Amino acid sequence: MKPWENGLLRVSDNKRYLCNGDKPFFWLADTAWLLFQQCSLKEAYAYLRNRRDKGFTVIQAVLMHSMPGLAANSLAEVEKDVTDPGFWEHCDKIIKIAEELGLYMGLLPSWGAMVKGGVLNQENIEDYAVFVAERYKERPNIIWIMGGDIRGNEGEEVHRLEGGVFKRLTPEKLIGFHPFGRTSSSYWFHEEPWLDFNMFQSGHRRYDQASLGAWDDNAIKEGFFGEDNWKYVDHDHGHQLIKPTVDGEPSYEWILQGLHVMDQPYWREWDVRRYAYWSVFEGAMGHTYGDNAIQQFYKDGSKPGAYGVKEVWQESMHHVGSEHMGHLRSLMESVDYQKGCPAEELLLSGQKEKYGRIAVFAGPGYLLSYDYLGEAFTVDLKRFAGKSIHAWWFDPVSGVFSYFADFTGKDQAEVKPVARFTQDNDWVLVIREEENQ
Repeated sequence: MKPWENGLLRVSDNKRYLCNGDKPFFWLADTAWLLFQQCSLKEAYAYLRNRRDKGFTVIQAVLMHSMPGLAANSLAEVEKDVTDPGFWEHCDKIIKIAEELGLYMGLLPSWGAMVKGGVLNQENIEDYAVFVAERYKERPNIIWIMGGDIRGNEGEEVHRLEGGVFKRLTPEKLIGFHPFGRTSSSYWFHEEPWLDFNMFQSGHRRYDQASLGAWDDNAIKEGFFGEDNWKYVDHDHGHQLIKPTVDGEPSYEWILQGLHVMDQPYWREWDVRRYAYWSVFEGAMGHTYGDNAIQQFYKDGSKPGAYGVKEVWQESMHHVGSEHMGHLRSLMESVDYQKGCPAEELLLSGQKEKYGRIAVFAGPGYLLSYDYLGEAFTVDLKRFAGKSIHAWWFDPVSGVFSYFADFTGKDQAEVKPVARFTQDNDWVLVIREEENQ
């Protein structure tokens, strides 16, 4: 069953999540920025089918990434002119493939460089937005995403005009804004009536890479959170007006840490899991995954790609981090997550910083705790007084629940996951109420 068959995609009643009608919708996206520019229809089907089968629900892709003559940081050799009808027919067919597979397309009308470079401006943005909105307004699987790796104050009025056009012409479709690295759409557009949800880009920097002096450094720093992407969720939910939020671009699997220096290590599957669980357990509406080769659809191994890419996209499509994302979605959908909230106050052993953080999320009849380092911690169980409660370790690598204890009648529990004897040792403690066994 396709999700929109349950009803239009909307913001939940508590304003923190998304629903199709009354059915919760978990945002599990992949960054496929150059899908339309780089992939044939056969290639697009293979990629989209792979992601659908792994549990992804949204594909983030850019309609117009660059144009001839625009001096921008393009990841593609292929550039399409907006006047080329063949290109738009190609886009139509890929969007239809996604629809048939039950996938939403998180469509960016253009990459932010087109606004920053002046190709799209206050004089022509309305015409372009009308063209795109009218073309896809009847498609059931469209989510609009303004921006595209750009600060909201760069072409701010252009972004406002664009968002307003899409909301006016497609009022039933949700709209977000993909911002520059280490910023959130809420910094500029939180109060805008066309913005239905916030999106932040926690980016690809380590804790110690606050300023690399590279092209994507923030000249204006609203606050550098490093790898603590959960802090953006806190920030976005700190407004009086609550809107859902999601990490729309965390560190990609197999991309250089910091992007630019070839002797740096790569982000790996355990890193992408950490970003996912930290943000979702802090109340994000879901999560966006990314892979270095996929985001640019690198396909010619004889030519250098961007950011130290190692494999062509057809190989990296099978990287294990993408598989692990589906386990997170399954875990969240196994509980009433839309009635849950971050619950750090239940961590009796005290919170630690950086990688030692224990993320706690709790709701009616359950408690979830993500432990990245596999260290011991203690949780408060008094909320379950008088209930029969049992505990499992959930493995975010395999998606397996492993039962280990009956905590019925206990006020607290000190736990420590078993070691995997590998480089990664992250686990999720799952405590649930059960009928007496």
